[in-house]
Amino acid sequence: MPIRSDADDLPKPDAIVFDLDGTLIDTVPTRIDAWLEVFDRFGLPARREQVAPLIGVDGRRLAREIAAAAGRPIDDHRAEQIDRVCGEIFEERNRDPRALPGVAALVDAIEARSIRWAIATSSRREQVATSVQALGLSSEPTIVDGSQVEHAKPEPDLLLLAAERIDVDPGRCWYVGDSTWDMVSAVAAGMLAVGVTAGAAVSEEGLRRAGALAVVPTLDALAEALGSA
Repeated sequence: MPIRSDADDLPKPDAIVFDLDGTLIDTVPTRIDAWLEVFDRFGLPARREQVAPLIGVDGRRLAREIAAAAGRPIDDHRAEQIDRVCGEIFEERNRDPRALPGVAALVDAIEARSIRWAIATSSRREQVATSVQALGLSSEPTIVDGSQVEHAKPEPDLLLLAAERIDVDPGRCWYVGDSTWDMVSAVAAGMLAVGVTAGAAVSEEGLRRAGALAVVPTLDALAEALGSA
């Protein structure tokens, strides 16, 4: 049975840009665990409920926010160090990531309609290979990662670079993500913000408050929306 959602009412895109963690791949719990471990190593108190809403933001900013909340502000060098070590911990933990429901159907729908697409993730390049491989794609898509821009999410730089790489007007592009930071970044980039909750650490309400024009439970609904074009 077709999956009706408010994504059906969005203008059909010329391109789609995706977040990775929590959107295409079920890695948000692993991300949270990696952050908790790195903060423990660096002697910064952090709780799961503090870290979870920050998943998806630039890692250096995440480190600074947790340090500030602990009353121990850090400089850019320390934030960079914590972010890098967190990435190493994540890569060690991310042994068996799973694609989230609907990835295959959505990629098939995109490619059947010759819609351009890319991945824009705040993660560092060395952290994404295992997750992208787990998607089971026939070829690697265009990937823009946090190391390629000075400011990652919630700034729009990543998304705008992705649009440039696939040669599309940002205003004709959906950005699909699972975090409030994805939605804020999409709005700032002038893209149509679409939230998906299957792998998210935030609620549908939180995504809508952050600017989502549509929120779906899984990516299958987006495949159906494209199929109705």
